[in-house]
Amino acid sequence: MDEKTKIQATGGGKLATQAGARRGRAVGIAFMLSSAASTQTGAAAGTLAFPSMGPMGVVAVRQLVSAVVLFALARPNFRRMKGREWWPVVGLALTFGVMNLTLYSAVERIGLGLAVTLEFLGPLAVAVCASRRVLDIVCALAAGVGVVVLTNPGPTSDIPGISLGLVSAGAWAAYILLNRTVGQRLPGLSGTSAASILSALLWGPIAAIWFITHPPSYPALGLALACGVLASAVPYVADIITLRRVPAVLFGTFMSINPVWAAAAGWVMLGQALSVQELTGMGVIVFSNVVVSRSADPPGKGSMSRDGDTPAPNSR
Repeated sequence: MDEKTKIQATGGGKLATQAGARRGRAVGIAFMLSSAASTQTGAAAGTLAFPSMGPMGVVAVRQLVSAVVLFALARPNFRRMKGREWWPVVGLALTFGVMNLTLYSAVERIGLGLAVTLEFLGPLAVAVCASRRVLDIVCALAAGVGVVVLTNPGPTSDIPGISLGLVSAGAWAAYILLNRTVGQRLPGLSGTSAASILSALLWGPIAAIWFITHPPSYPALGLALACGVLASAVPYVADIITLRRVPAVLFGTFMSINPVWAAAAGWVMLGQALSVQELTGMGVIVFSNVVVSRSADPPGKGSMSRDGDTPAPNSR
């Protein structure tokens, strides 16, 4: 092969790699948008079940439903799992329940706006810490400002409620990092399925005791079941697929789209009018996400190899 042919072959390979990276990022963005829409729809259903079941009951049903759905999609082989695969799975299982319970409990105490704003500090921290460029940090911080403008959190002296919101933020950050590690170390959906099953085993006794002492109504149970599918099973699957295709900074920043979906759903489904302030916040969030998604590094850069311990060949 002469020198000219080698150059052409190398150039063609690079173009193919870049095209594949762009396709992977586009798929990841589509899954992030779908995950956010599903999460907010399911969260609305779960909120409607609060009067009958409370946050504890809704979260318990969510974990049980997601385990059933994910087990049907992927049956993990626990006996073949190694120690380095076990710890992120167990961590993710614990994170599932903590993340959901603390957010719902915070919403009950300090309201949706402040709770969502505090929770977003988690993915915002992941985005900022994972950033290698000033532009990424600016976009992440701008998205955070947009969330504050959109949700318009009011002042509160409810320290337990604020603490719950901050714990939820930490759990969401842990969810992103652990989910990414699980996706790197276990194939397909087996890691997420294993974590959901372990979480369900932890929540099973809690659910039994709770429902014996707080019998739910059938409509509330139906809403909680819908919440389990839409706000747990669907996002868990979408997120692990996404985290294999996009960098953490893009995923963390894109989580700011959740309040936008919530506001849009309220406008379309519930007839709730959007103020100029809310529209401004939505615009800032959308603009920040567009900028960071168009400028994000290809998934291959800075990513980890399948074992999660050594950089991939094309790592920085």
